[in-house]
Amino acid sequence: GIVSLISLAVLSYERYCTMTGTTEADTTNYRKTWAGIVLSWTYSLVWTAPPLFGWSSYGPEGPGTTCSVNWHSKDANNASYIICLFIFCLVIPFVIIVCSYGKLLCAIRRVGSINNRMGRAREQRVLILVVVMVICFLLCWLPYAAVALIATFGKPGLITPAASIIPSILAKSSTVYNPIIYIFLNKQVSNAL
Repeated sequence: GIVSLISLAVLSYERYCTMTGTTEADTTNYRKTWAGIVLSWTYSLVWTAPPLFGWSSYGPEGPGTTCSVNWHSKDANNASYIICLFIFCLVIPFVIIVCSYGKLLCAIRRVGSINNRMGRAREQRVLILVVVMVICFLLCWLPYAAVALIATFGKPGLITPAASIIPSILAKSSTVYNPIIYIFLNKQVSNAL
């Protein structure tokens, strides 16, 4: 899940850099692509490994069918990890996504004012992509984060195993939605297919 979140942030930043860059994209150079992949996986590993070394722990989630961070432990060790995970693996990627796509939209608006008709069509396509990406990101991860924070800091037993199933499924299914969004809302990808 964290690889998915970080990959979305890296992709949004890369898309911003590619669309606003002054040079033409080099489709034969994969250095930036590999750097993004390595960054996503390394960052994710840094934030998923601590429970293996004693900072929080992993355990059954919901009805016991999946494994996740132990959201129900109330000790300071676990709470500090949950807060860091929330900030560094949800809030920061979300801010990167919103800033990157926001700056991209501003850049497209500036270009669109020069060439009105073609610029507006492109601006609308990118705006739709941005809105759909942000909404899907929030729909997939915000319920899971809310349940995790409530389970960690709320009254014991407030989140039942049954209540945690849907947010967990939404979060884990986000990896399925993102490629679909890119395929159907990205004109270059749709044309290539």
